[in-house]
Amino acid sequence: MIGRIERYVLSYMLLGVTGALAIISSVILLIQFVELTSQVGTRADVGADQIFELTLLRVPSIIQILLPFCFLFGGIGAFVALNRRSELVAMRAAGVSAWRFILPSAAGAFVLGILAVGGLNPLSAALNAQFELQRARLMENYLGDQPKDIWLRQGDEKTQIVIHARDRDVKRGTVTLKGVSLFIYEKNERGQPEFRRRLEAGEATLQPGYWRLKNVREATAGDSSIRSDTLSIRSTLDEEAAMERLASPEAIAFWRLPKAIQLTEQAGFSANGYRLRFQQLLATPLLFAAMSILAAAFSLRLARLGGLAGLAGAGVALGFVMFFFNQFAGALAKADIIPLFAAAWAPAVVALLAGVTLLCYTEDG
Repeated sequence: MIGRIERYVLSYMLLGVTGALAIISSVILLIQFVELTSQVGTRADVGADQIFELTLLRVPSIIQILLPFCFLFGGIGAFVALNRRSELVAMRAAGVSAWRFILPSAAGAFVLGILAVGGLNPLSAALNAQFELQRARLMENYLGDQPKDIWLRQGDEKTQIVIHARDRDVKRGTVTLKGVSLFIYEKNERGQPEFRRRLEAGEATLQPGYWRLKNVREATAGDSSIRSDTLSIRSTLDEEAAMERLASPEAIAFWRLPKAIQLTEQAGFSANGYRLRFQQLLATPLLFAAMSILAAAFSLRLARLGGLAGLAGAGVALGFVMFFFNQFAGALAKADIIPLFAAAWAPAVVALLAGVTLLCYTEDG
């Protein structure tokens, strides 16, 4: 049970985090609105309300990216304000250790990290999918440089199917591919895939458990081709899994990442991107707690000694360093230079150790 002092400092820190989130998100959303206006708004039939709706669909994704910075910048702002009003000085003069009000703040950040991963991440993934869908609808047949070719792969213990399509229909609720080629392989006794047949279809629609093909031409090695109006091919993909293959790991909800990893590996693809994303999300609560501790560590210097503004500025600079360190570690992991686990957890662990070390030098009780 935390006391009144801990609750006061925790509430003040959360208020600072909320303020930082509001300010930073407003700036980023304004930039996003301007960017979408330059991409989509040049069409005469697209109004500002549609662009604003697209921008709002990006809000959860942006918040998820900015939350670590908000805990750092908002925490620094809150602790510096308490320090300048001598409230922290009075607490410490009364014998209250800095750890007493820092640890509840870190614990609160850790809990919010769990909520962000379990609740905000699935919401941002769902809304981001809607964003991509609506953006594609508005830009359909307008931009000539849009990538058209689509590649999917599905498989199980016996069969591997490589799917190539020239385009996909974004106007329907289901996954529909146009100009489809299916290359079907079967594994031999040694587990090696051997080509069996090829299917050409004008259209392929994903139904629960199977692909429904239209205007099909089937060719088997050594035999003449066979034509049919419709044909069904068993599928290990559902609608979400198929769309996830077309999306980046960041666009997949946390709860679906284990299944995406399993299906990707069954299809013979590398799941390193999904595994890295999954480990990064697991490390998010620790990263939030570490940023909260760093914020306090850069803000506890006595105001009368001077240099508090410079120390707080160094904390802000460290936040950007941690961001680039996180991106750099992820790039090294994707290139198989360092383990995925190390790349995902290193930024959070380094930030936590840096904050605790600085606090040990700052706090004398």
